[in-house]
Amino acid sequence: GSGKTMLAKRFITLLPDLNDEDALECAAINSIVGRARTLKEWRVPPLRAPHHTASSMALVGGGNPPRPGEITLAHKGVLFLDELPEFNKSVLETLREPLESGHICISRAGMQTEYPADFQLIAAMNPCPCGQAGNPQAQCVCSPPFIQRYLHKLSAPFLDRIDLQVHVQALSSKELLESSCEVEPESFKLRQQVTVLRLRQIKRQGVINAHLSPKDAERVCMLTSDSKEFLSRALAKLKLSARAYQRLLKVARTIADINNEQEVSKRTLQQALSFKQTL
Repeated sequence: GSGKTMLAKRFITLLPDLNDEDALECAAINSIVGRARTLKEWRVPPLRAPHHTASSMALVGGGNPPRPGEITLAHKGVLFLDELPEFNKSVLETLREPLESGHICISRAGMQTEYPADFQLIAAMNPCPCGQAGNPQAQCVCSPPFIQRYLHKLSAPFLDRIDLQVHVQALSSKELLESSCEVEPESFKLRQQVTVLRLRQIKRQGVINAHLSPKDAERVCMLTSDSKEFLSRALAKLKLSARAYQRLLKVARTIADINNEQEVSKRTLQQALSFKQTL
């Protein structure tokens, strides 16, 4: 009841249109599974939302001959996983490699096929099976062991690959009634901002921030002296992995870009760290 699923599905409206190369690649992927992208869909980034009962083959691809799965059909768009802990743990673990590399290699019966899988993962979940943990307006009926088993589906390496983790509080009836219905104009403004920021990043470093290599991330994320000191203390205290550190830098660089700042300040790093929740 907090609107997290609606927010996730609205995210696709913030993405810029596909360029010619990406639109052709998405059309070619769809043709493999016997589906043609319509003229209306041609430049729209794909949105895929598989059910939580989806198998590994359905998600990453497979079969004989190998066929693309949901992550490839979401190439250059969004893969939305609702009720994340309801997915089989082994299925979620298959996402780790493509989330890093942007492609998936499928080996079946002596055949090896590589498909593109450069997608943005958006997931939504409840804090517990009943959905009321931490809600001051309702009582959770789940036992601690039950909640632990529920959250155990999400491994630390998998969560490491999710850059932004946000708790969304349930809305009160008053907030629901007072919420604005003017979503389209706001989405249009944000989409323009996203387009401008992406173009600025490509001009500066050749790729968007999400695609920076570890070496380039270190170079582009110019830290102030106090932010370097803060980051050193944070890394020691939170025991972040090398992967989490690199992703933190990219998030901080993006926040600095939004604020039109050349250097990454301590305040910006603090904001980036606030998106790294512990489940």
